[in-house]
Amino acid sequence: MESICIFCGSSDSVSPDYLAGARQMGRILAECGLRLIYGGGKTGLMGAAADGALEAGGEVIGVIIPSMNTSALAHTGLTRMDIAPGMHARKARMHELADGYIALPGGFGTLDELFEAITWGQIGAHQKPIGLLNVKNFYTPLLAALDHAVREGFIFREHRDGLCCDSAPAKLLDAMNAYEHPHEAVKRWMRQDR
Repeated sequence: MESICIFCGSSDSVSPDYLAGARQMGRILAECGLRLIYGGGKTGLMGAAADGALEAGGEVIGVIIPSMNTSALAHTGLTRMDIAPGMHARKARMHELADGYIALPGGFGTLDELFEAITWGQIGAHQKPIGLLNVKNFYTPLLAALDHAVREGFIFREHRDGLCCDSAPAKLLDAMNAYEHPHEAVKRWMRQDR
């Protein structure tokens, strides 16, 4: 992996623990020589992750849409800022630039981006690792819901098991580096084994 796309919240009205986790994630990416790809914001966890990477000498590429490219929202100190014409193009550009994905705590946008990446992997559109940085056990309820979906037959166990999760950024990256794409599960899901 050379580039990691981070999905995360932009709210400043969150626990300082979440902001610290995002800054640490950015710093660890930079220390590992990994380029950070993200939505280009300067607020909340988005800004904290970018600042952490930049402070450690890392490369950070933001991808933003024109309506968000304002002095109140856009980070001005990035290595590069790409302007995408709309949200679909923005997500496509981030996917294009990334070798893996990490979701930090966040809201609807973060979950949308996370589940799109998971779904694309499930159907074989990419073979990139996906991780959850589980700061303050933020993702524990979601993981329980995914386990329930596995038990009920909606998700293959291999796809659920392929979702890396840890509260420590370095351990999460280790798990992602060891990721093996579940090719056989993709074939079953796409009914290519019949």
